[in-house]
Amino acid sequence: MKSSDLDVLIVGAGAAGMMCAIEAGKRGRRVRVIDHARAPGEKIRISGGGRCNFTNLGTSGANFLSENPRFALSALKRFTQHDFLKMVERHGIAWHEKTHEGGGLGQLFCDDSAKQIIRMLTDEMKAAGATLSLGLGVKAIARDGQRFTVDLDDGTRISTASLVVATGGKSIPKMGATGWGYDVARQFDLRVTETRPALVPLTFEPGLLEQLKPLAGVAVDAIVRTAPNSASSSPKGDRPQFKEAMLFTHRGLSGPSILQISSYWREGEAITVDMAPGEDVAARLLAAKTENGKQAVHTALGHIIPRGPGRQAGRGRRQEAASHGRDGQRLDRQAGRVRGLSHGRGDPGRGRHRRPGPADDGGQVGPRPLLHRRGRRRHRLAGRL
Repeated sequence: MKSSDLDVLIVGAGAAGMMCAIEAGKRGRRVRVIDHARAPGEKIRISGGGRCNFTNLGTSGANFLSENPRFALSALKRFTQHDFLKMVERHGIAWHEKTHEGGGLGQLFCDDSAKQIIRMLTDEMKAAGATLSLGLGVKAIARDGQRFTVDLDDGTRISTASLVVATGGKSIPKMGATGWGYDVARQFDLRVTETRPALVPLTFEPGLLEQLKPLAGVAVDAIVRTAPNSASSSPKGDRPQFKEAMLFTHRGLSGPSILQISSYWREGEAITVDMAPGEDVAARLLAAKTENGKQAVHTALGHIIPRGPGRQAGRGRRQEAASHGRDGQRLDRQAGRVRGLSHGRGDPGRGRHRRPGPADDGGQVGPRPLLHRRGRRRHRLAGRL
C-alpha cells in the first residue's frame, strides 16, 4: 500500500473545507483536500438560486444557532464578512445586495454565477499550495499516537498530523450528502447533538392543504413569527420573526421568511403569518362596511392583502377576520411532521466543534479530528403546519 505524509488532510471540498485549506496552506502546511464528489463546492453552486448568497453585511454571533451562544464569536472576529468581501472583489467578482421594500437586507449575491465563488476558492487553494483530489473517498480512519492514519478508496494510506472533517450534514442527499461526518464524530467520542432538517419549506396537513390549494403560486410580503412561549422565545418573551416574501406552494409555504422561521420551529408548535404588516385590518374592514355594507369580506380583504389569500380568509369568517385584525391577517396552525432532509439546506445538529488550536498554526491536533461546520448562517428545521 502506497503511503504519504501530510500536515493537514481535509475531507470535504465545500466552503468550509476549501477555506480551511486556504488558511492552512498560507501557514506553510502541506495540505490535501479530498471529496467523493466529482466537483468541488456543489452546495455553493446551487445556493442563492445559482448566484450564491456568499455573505451578509450584518453577520454577527447573534445570527448563529448554537447551544453555546458565543460559539461563533472567535471565528467572526478573526475573519469577518468584510474580509471575505475583499477576497471577492480582489477576484473581480461583481456582486449586489438583496433589497426589500427599497431597503438593503445585507445579503450579498454574485451578479453572474455561484461558480465564480467556487473558482475563487479553488484558485486561492492552488495559490496557497493545497492540492485537491476529487472522486475519492475514505475507507477507514485510525489514530496513531498524535497522528491519524487514513485509508483512501484508491488504496493509498495517508499519515497526517491534523485531520479536518468538513463533510457537512445529511441535507440534499441527491448531491451526495451523507451522515458520514456524524459517524466519524462518534468514532472519536465527540458528542453529536440532535439533527433535523433546516432551512426547508413548511407543508400543510391534508385538511388545510385542500382548503388553501387554490393559493399555490401566490406570493405575499409577510411577517412570520414563532408562537408565544415557544421553545425559541427569549427569557423576556421575544420571539424570532422575519419580514420577507412568503410563497404559497402546492404543498404548503415557502419563500425566504418561511425558510428562516423553519430554523426555530418545533414539532407541535404554531407559527403566526401576518400577511398585512402594519395594517389595522379590523379598522379597514369596518371602514369598508361603512362605505358599502353589502361588500363581501373577501372583497374588502382583497384591497389589503392579495385577492387569493383574502378570498380564502374571508369565506365565512367575517367575525374571525375582524377579531384577528389588530396584528394583520394571520394564519395560525399547529405544525405536524418534518418534510425531510432531501429538501433542506442544512441541519442544526453537528458534532461538537473545537475551536482552531495549535494545529492550525503548524502544531499537532490532540486525540480527536477537527470538525468544521458547513452551511449557512442559520440552521435548523421545518415541517408541516
